[in-house]
Order: sequence, then C-alpha cells, then structure tokens
Amino acid sequence: MAVPVIDFSKLNGEERTKTMAQIANGCEEWGFFQLINHGIPEELLERVKKVASEFYKLEREENFKNSTSVKLLSDSVEKKSSEMEHVDWEDVITLLDDNEWPEKTPGFRETMAEYRAELKKLAEKLMEVMDENLGLTKGYIKKALNGGDGENAFFGTKVSHYPPCPHPELVKGLRAHTDAGGVILLFQDDKVGGLQMLKEGQWIDVQPLPNAIVINTGDQIEVLSNGRYKSCWHRVLATPDGNRRSIASFYNPSFKATICPAPQLVEKEDQQVDETYPKFVFGDYMSVYAEQKFLPKEPRFQAVRAM
Repeated sequence: MAVPVIDFSKLNGEERTKTMAQIANGCEEWGFFQLINHGIPEELLERVKKVASEFYKLEREENFKNSTSVKLLSDSVEKKSSEMEHVDWEDVITLLDDNEWPEKTPGFRETMAEYRAELKKLAEKLMEVMDENLGLTKGYIKKALNGGDGENAFFGTKVSHYPPCPHPELVKGLRAHTDAGGVILLFQDDKVGGLQMLKEGQWIDVQPLPNAIVINTGDQIEVLSNGRYKSCWHRVLATPDGNRRSIASFYNPSFKATICPAPQLVEKEDQQVDETYPKFVFGDYMSVYAEQKFLPKEPRFQAVRAM
C-alpha cells in the first residue's frame, strides 16, 4: 500500500471528475494523500528548504544538544528505564501572524511569510473541493472554521526538525496522534523519511516525494463531515541518520467557532437524529486535546459532549 499521490493541476482540465474522485478517496479511505502540481512555485519551496535548514543549524542545533529530550534519552540508556515513552525527539517552533519569529537567519521571515500565504490559499481551494465532494455549499467548511463574530480561522505553521538519534529504538520522533484541527498541509523532507500513517491496523510510510505537499484531515473535519472523512493516526520515527525537516501548516477553527456535523450530512430517521458527534466550541475541544493528544480520540468527543 502507498499513500495516494494526486495531481492537483488536473482539477482544471478534462480529468476534473477523476481528480475529484481521487481526493474524495484520499479523504474517505485514507485521511492522508499527497498533492503534486499544487501551484506553489518550486523556486519558493527550494527557498523554504534552504532557510529552514539554515535556521536549525544557526539557531536551534546547539540548544537541542542540551535539551530535556537528549538528557532523558541518555538517562534511559544508563538506567534502562522507559522514560522516553512520553517524550518526542523533536525540535519545534510555531509561526503565527502575531508571534515572534526568528530574526538571525537571513531570508527566513520573508520566505516563510510568502510560503504561509501560498499554503493558506491552497488549503482554502482544497476545502472547496471537500465542500463539493460532500454535497455542501461552496465555502461551507471555511465558514464553519471561521466561526461567527468576525473570528478568523487559526492558521499556524510548525517548523520541526528531527535530528539524528543515537537510540531510535527507545524514542519516537513524534508519538502517534490524530491532529486536533481542520486541514493540515505538510512539506516534509524529501530525503529523510520517518512519517508513518496507520491504515487498517498497519503502519505505512508516507513516502518522501520532492516538493509534494502532504495533506491530512484533522478531528474537526471528521466532525463536520459527520464521519465521512476520518482523522488519521500518524507518527514520526526517530532515525539514526540525517536531520529530518518537517513544516506542517494547520488551518484550524477559531477558538470561538462552534463545530458540529453539517446538517445535510446528518441522517434523520423517524425524527431520531444521528448524534455520533457532539456540538461543541473548538476552544473547549482544545482544552481536552491538550491533555489527551496521544490517547484514543473517541473519549475526547465524549468529554467535550459533557462540557
């Protein structure tokens, strides 16, 4: 089995129907797929690779060597303990429109701002495809994630590196989880692998593909689609060689957005409404998720139902 690879440019040609079906299959059967010919200039992607790698070397690498993860791994080897079960072998920063960004790496700010703008547009195009495939009005998912009262959707970008690990058998790069939010767009390393998704009880490699954007759907898309699209478990393995670059952007609801299944997708039989998923405020869901990210997702929905 291989994660589907979809040529996004064919949405605008004779193969539109086929491409729409491929995206529907990616959302319904996988929860993961890769987009090629997605419209983001390769020149920009090459610049992103360059500044991300330079940023880690210049501003993060030495700090990671002195991090808690490195210390705990060293202690675990000496004591043969299981402390690493709750640790990730990951260096990460988050970029938002209104937080502080790294300043020392030449070109980082300008390149990543340009990249984030392109990614946000791609996410919105993709959500319109999901609207159409689900039989929803154009813009339904975007509007649901924005919420009311002029609240905008939350768009964040995680710049992660997974440095070489001397004992990859003892720790994960990132532990298995589903993503809390809406649509996730990942620009992963095209040389150093490690990303895996869970499919039919089997961990499958998300194969590195030059300049592809990996798409996965989060818990909120599962709710909005009333379970048609499932958020998928995934993880990153630690590796002894190479420094894996991973840039994940999240198009998530605003914290005040109320999330529930689209009414058109809820079956009504004898006036008994299918209530598989609750109605909740995304900020409340995130409070639960912060405590339960690496635990089964179904209890999260139950916990937020009770709030």
